Amino acid sequence: SATRVTQEVIEAAGRLKVVGRAGIGLDNVDIEAASRRGIVVMNTPEGNTITTAEHAMALLMSLTRNVPQATASLREGKWEKKKLKGREVYGKTLGLIGLGHIGRIVADRAKGLKMKVVVFDPYIKPSVIEESDCEPVGLEELLSRSDYVTIHVPRTEETAPSFGAEAFGKMKPGAMLVNCARGGIVDEEALYEALASGHLGGAALDVFSQEPPGEHRLMGLSNFICTPHLGASTMEAQDNVAKDVAEQIVAYLLHGTVKNAVNVPSV
Repeated sequence: SATRVTQEVIEAAGRLKVVGRAGIGLDNVDIEAASRRGIVVMNTPEGNTITTAEHAMALLMSLTRNVPQATASLREGKWEKKKLKGREVYGKTLGLIGLGHIGRIVADRAKGLKMKVVVFDPYIKPSVIEESDCEPVGLEELLSRSDYVTIHVPRTEETAPSFGAEAFGKMKPGAMLVNCARGGIVDEEALYEALASGHLGGAALDVFSQEPPGEHRLMGLSNFICTPHLGASTMEAQDNVAKDVAEQIVAYLLHGTVKNAVNVPSV
């Protein structure tokens, strides 16, 4: 995702036919400029879904049981059992923002932990959400009911940033937030205020509006944990998306088959 296919790159590449992203996010590609030139832009939305969903659950559990804080404390020679007391996820409500490829896997894993799953996704019919054994709700109801909120949507004009002071104010006191989607969806300054005030119980971010984020006030909070965009960083996922994007580009160039393109219909 560090490689940026900008308008200047596209204009300079006279023979370019297809741009393939080994992963899901395409905010590093100027899709509009590519479309004007008739260049197909495709991603690989399935190759790293399990890996990203597992990372979201790992952050949720680490946040719940203070795993990073406890590790750091013990390495300093401390034994802070009372201070680092956590909670159970059993019976708690998980609110999913988005029930796409990754959201569905997170929902499945959460139900395996005996959590109740509520979903806000305006692009999926309520009946489809119910078929996944989840409860469809509006965004405000999700925020007010959820003990945990996880985000699984792409970054668009509609979602950047969709999580700010107003959303945090509607969340349950003590609720926790996890974002392994895209940076910029969460207003990081507003998140700092919500955590510092004690309104939110904790937050875990794998993505930031600026990466690497550099020095940030969030890093000084004991109820905040983070990872350096590791959602898709497993050997299995990198193999999967590399193979997927290679096969998709070969199929397009040799046979005209279009799969997982974001700017032309699948053929």
